[in-house]
Amino acid sequence: MNTNEFDFKGTKVSGFLMIFVLFALCVGVGVSIPFLPGNVGFVVPFVLFITAFLCIYPVGFMTNEPNNARVMIFFGKYRGTLKKNGFFWVNPFYIKKKITLRARNLDSPPIKVNDKSGNPIMIGMVLVWKVVDTYRAVFEIDTSSLGATNGVEVSIQTSSARMAALMKSFEKFVNVQCDAALREVAGKYAYDNNDMQSEETTLRSGGESVNAHLERALNERLAMAGIEVMEARINNLAYAPEIAAVMLRRQQAQAIIAAREKIVEGAVSMVQMALTKLSQEQIVNLDEDKKAAMVSNLLVVLCSDEATQPVINTGTLHQ
Repeated sequence: MNTNEFDFKGTKVSGFLMIFVLFALCVGVGVSIPFLPGNVGFVVPFVLFITAFLCIYPVGFMTNEPNNARVMIFFGKYRGTLKKNGFFWVNPFYIKKKITLRARNLDSPPIKVNDKSGNPIMIGMVLVWKVVDTYRAVFEIDTSSLGATNGVEVSIQTSSARMAALMKSFEKFVNVQCDAALREVAGKYAYDNNDMQSEETTLRSGGESVNAHLERALNERLAMAGIEVMEARINNLAYAPEIAAVMLRRQQAQAIIAAREKIVEGAVSMVQMALTKLSQEQIVNLDEDKKAAMVSNLLVVLCSDEATQPVINTGTLHQ
């Protein structure tokens, strides 16, 4: 049993040609009836009428647009997929399931998951997907359990309505797999680096590498349904509300510490430059006690959060 998609090899005729043939057939029947013998006069028109009805029955005609396909089923057996564009007539006993091959967007709403560190986070994604294997898409997954219409409803729907219902069921299948892939990927990365010196990839800093990991995970899950993910990106990332305030304070503390480190590093550099200049220019000779006092005063001025108030010494240098 063939379980892969292949091109439809059955008979298909141009729909316009078939309309012309049917018109000629009807005209021929109408013209020939007066010349038929009495015993055959009712049999031949009846046979020709049945033949014309089977040919002109609307199910036999179909239109296939660009990036659409028709999965051809003949009495329960897969006969191939028709992807050629145009207006055709085929055997009316074929079931022709219409399916689109166009790219579709899916904006997955944020879900709550735990990152590598166990912190609850909210993460969402957007992806672009399309059907690449019509056999797997139609026969490998149960679309009826995903919200597709039942047989009674489908029988009274148009081809476009049936295709819309089928694609809606595919979208629900993709959405479920997106949740599973997001949970898998989020569990392998921390939300952010707790250690400022750590270079480990995180969800916030990972960027393209995390998106590529997510895309691979989705393609592995959706290959069974003949669906390919063309692009997947995280578009929503935040701490869960219950810990957001605490994590915000932690991030603020880390930012303050990093800023303090830069300030102290710059202050020490400026003090060293000042002492070096005073010594090289021989402006004043300072002993170790005076240097220590000067260093202390400069560090207070340079590292203070607020503007310092200077105290002017109006006495001698030693007072």
